[in-house]
Amino acid sequence: MKGYKSMQSKKMTVYRILIVGLLIVLQVTWLALSVLMLSSTSRTISIVLNILSIIALFVVINSRQNPAYKLAWAVPILIFPVFGGLAFLLFGTRSPSRKLRTKLNESGEKLKPYIVQDEAILDKLKEEDVSAYGQAVYMKNFADAPMWRNTSTTYFRSGEENFPYIIEELKKAKRFIFMEYFIIADGRMWNTILEILKEKAAEGVDVRLLYDDVGCLRLLPFQYYETIRSFGIKCEAFNPFVPFVSVVMNNRDHRKILVIDGNTGFTGGINLADEYINEKERFGYWKDTGIMLKGDAVWNLTVMFLQVWNALSPTDNDFEQFRPYVYPAGECGDDGYVQPYGDSPLDFENVGENVYLNIINNAKEYVYIFTPYLIIDNEIVTALCLAAKRGVDVRIVTPHIPDKKYAFMLTQSYYEQLMDGGVKMYEFKPGFIHAKCFVSDDTTATVGTINLDYRSLYLHFECGVYLYKTSSVMEVKKDALETFEKCIPVTRDMLKPVFQKVVLQAILKLFAPMF
Repeated sequence: MKGYKSMQSKKMTVYRILIVGLLIVLQVTWLALSVLMLSSTSRTISIVLNILSIIALFVVINSRQNPAYKLAWAVPILIFPVFGGLAFLLFGTRSPSRKLRTKLNESGEKLKPYIVQDEAILDKLKEEDVSAYGQAVYMKNFADAPMWRNTSTTYFRSGEENFPYIIEELKKAKRFIFMEYFIIADGRMWNTILEILKEKAAEGVDVRLLYDDVGCLRLLPFQYYETIRSFGIKCEAFNPFVPFVSVVMNNRDHRKILVIDGNTGFTGGINLADEYINEKERFGYWKDTGIMLKGDAVWNLTVMFLQVWNALSPTDNDFEQFRPYVYPAGECGDDGYVQPYGDSPLDFENVGENVYLNIINNAKEYVYIFTPYLIIDNEIVTALCLAAKRGVDVRIVTPHIPDKKYAFMLTQSYYEQLMDGGVKMYEFKPGFIHAKCFVSDDTTATVGTINLDYRSLYLHFECGVYLYKTSSVMEVKKDALETFEKCIPVTRDMLKPVFQKVVLQAILKLFAPMF
């Protein structure tokens, strides 16, 4: 009976995708035909549409967006002045819907009084390293993310290494469990977790789940939150998908956050689906990474979750109840400096990108990078090449077996320019690397959800953990060195140009910032 229900659920999900896809195709076709017919039959309408295109072009040029994004929109507006301008006015904004934006901002303002930096921590960091201090101050001021000590960190080299710790910590929950994930899929991983969540909810633990509706579109039944609520678990879907062509569907909650009782937190690239623990094979071996925090720094992850939760379901007034217990000094281990941070499309502050740029620009000996996608702007390309040219050992690992062919083609299009600048490129031979990690100079690392692509850097809600002189920094380095041994070093011979591929890459590269 259970297998039959699962099969029926999968069929309904497939039908939903097909219907949604058909509706979107029909809308785009109708819009294009309508614009063409109106502009050809009415000179006045044609003039109005051309004026709108000119306005759209000025808006693009004078916006505070990345230059690559401006170029990606300016080209279609100039080539197709009628349809291009209208398309930009309809879909060109990069912010969430006004309603969602307002709710998130209101929720964030309520939490601001609870985000306070212990200045003594920053003063001590400044004495040790002015560059690290500058990074910490930047994230404190522009991401509302205080720097913490009194926090232990545990780095995981794979999803299957991370999973048992998640199960162990979930079973210990006494007060609350907060979960925020981009992808949830039926299978061993999610079903094991769900059974524990049901048990904890029955015990009176405050269990809350946030999932991204688009991230789970192909994986979960329609209005899956209703099913979850029937188990006594509070549940919300972020930015629910509707079959209407709109750029606001681009703003996804790509975060992976798990907070247990305010004292233990998890984040990283690992979603709640079986490929992430290699229970199911997709694209060869799936390499991912995660990190567990215990102690004061978990508060930053809790605040990130509460901001989104209370924007969708404004139920909390007393946020103090979710703070970590006050640990005696040293109980969590003096494991360096820990700073979980978030990034969002609510402002023009590209925190995720700037954290990465600061690590690259401050590197003295090496920077090792894991990323599933390498679709980057000129600022990052320049920073990587300049670091390599001044003698820094810059290495980047990307997948050898891609999950998306167009993204892989774009990723490979950057190889030659980066290698010309002295950057060493590697492809993860066993399969797909989904990890998002930087490590530098035996002192600095970041582990999180932020890919090196336009969607992560500019469109999505993301998070990461900045680490300075923690034990986990050296674990990230060790993992990187071991991973290089499993990689194929990219050589010049692998970059021989094929005309059709070069043309397609150029087109994809031009319009990459729009998607």
